[in-house]
Amino acid sequence: MTTHCAIEMTVNDKRYTGLVEPRLSLADFLRDHLGLTGTHVGCEQGICGSCTILLNGETVRSCLLFAVQAHGATIVTIEGLAAKAKSGDRLHPIQQGFLETVGFQCGFCTPGFLMTTYEFLQENPSPSEEEIRERLTGNLCRCTGYQNIVAAVQWAAERLRAR
Repeated sequence: MTTHCAIEMTVNDKRYTGLVEPRLSLADFLRDHLGLTGTHVGCEQGICGSCTILLNGETVRSCLLFAVQAHGATIVTIEGLAAKAKSGDRLHPIQQGFLETVGFQCGFCTPGFLMTTYEFLQENPSPSEEEIRERLTGNLCRCTGYQNIVAAVQWAAERLRAR
């Protein structure tokens, strides 16, 4: 007999309540229970960064947390990032930057990079290329070679400072 735990959380400004198995990962809860499949699961060991989300305003690897650990939390996933844009903008400047500079190829790692970049630019709105590269070391990409990802972060930082 499996015991279930009651959880409540706010995800992308929407309140969720439900019952989950105690060992269900937060990534699997977001994907399978809430249908938010933009949070990707790659290595399931917290190394690749594809599952990065914001939990109470800070980036975390959702594959390393249980859903019950997020009880009472406020979460933003990649699906909620556009809502953080200025009213009238379809995409957040970070999303637009990745589009404008072709900062992705297959796109599997992109949600993690975007969420990491969001937190980073909140902390450091005028980063150097070296600072960008250092901050993004926890996110892995097998396709791009990172140059366009760095360019995307620079593009977004410029637009966000101009706001």
